[in-house]
Amino acid sequence: MAQIISTEPSDLQIAAEVLGAGKLAALPTETVYGLAADATNGSAVAGIFSAKGRPHFNPLIAHMATLDMAERYVVFDDISRRLAAKFWPGPLTLVLPLREGAAIHPLVTAGLTTLAIRMPRGPIAEIIAALDRPLAAPSANSSGRISATSAQAVQDDLGAKLDLIVDGGACVVGLESTIVKIENGQAFLLRPGGLAAEEIEAFIGEPLHRLDQRAAIQAPGMMASHYAPDAAMRLNVSEVREGEALLAFGAQRASGADKAVAMLNLSPSGDLHEAAVHLFDYMKRLDAAGAKTIAVEPVPHNGLGEAINDRLSRAAAPRD
Repeated sequence: MAQIISTEPSDLQIAAEVLGAGKLAALPTETVYGLAADATNGSAVAGIFSAKGRPHFNPLIAHMATLDMAERYVVFDDISRRLAAKFWPGPLTLVLPLREGAAIHPLVTAGLTTLAIRMPRGPIAEIIAALDRPLAAPSANSSGRISATSAQAVQDDLGAKLDLIVDGGACVVGLESTIVKIENGQAFLLRPGGLAAEEIEAFIGEPLHRLDQRAAIQAPGMMASHYAPDAAMRLNVSEVREGEALLAFGAQRASGADKAVAMLNLSPSGDLHEAAVHLFDYMKRLDAAGAKTIAVEPVPHNGLGEAINDRLSRAAAPRD
């Protein structure tokens, strides 16, 4: 199993040395734990795809320590630069044209001429700064499965395939980053996430355009089936069937809730931020209860609810 270390400066230096040597480490961010490798090292990036069982056509996010570092690898338009200045560090990923001669390995971009980048909060930023190289870091879980929001969740899933896990405690956002692409002066939402679309729209003064779900993959998190537990998922339920576990939300219960095999409430008060923080952890815990199906009560689609419902719909999608 992987060695688990702390976020003390001496341990972060160890993590930087491991990553600098081309090895893999799971690192905490404000969104979810990331499975990190040097984004300029093809062998290291290939290790991410191997450890996760991730399809090579699914691109990765490159994590930067500063805006100046990002400038080395991508070309910013005016709107993207404003978004970065406003929301970085934080749960926003921007998809931008690769700068000519950028040292990012092609595996990171999955052959695209663009690169998804963000500036994360927390210990990962210190590690990137120490390396002075970006880290490719998708969620630290097996491909298509529930994202990890704790060091133990990473250990349980991928511990045998990693060199190191930095334990930064539970993630404070709990959902992957929101992904935005500016094209021909228009803003497109490629993936809803931990930054509500309404905040972005209010800042740029225009709506975010949504892509058809059949659109070609341009960024991580766009595969139809993703974030899935072993159990089937049944969404927007008004009643709980025999033998089901229940993922609840708010104060009102679906009929038959008292007969659920297990029940966890994302937020008894109906707070969407609290629900986002709990989503992946509660999905894992209900999955471990052994029910064949997890019934999910309705969650509003406003604010962070858009991202929560996105993850739930992908978790419930037909699986290959």
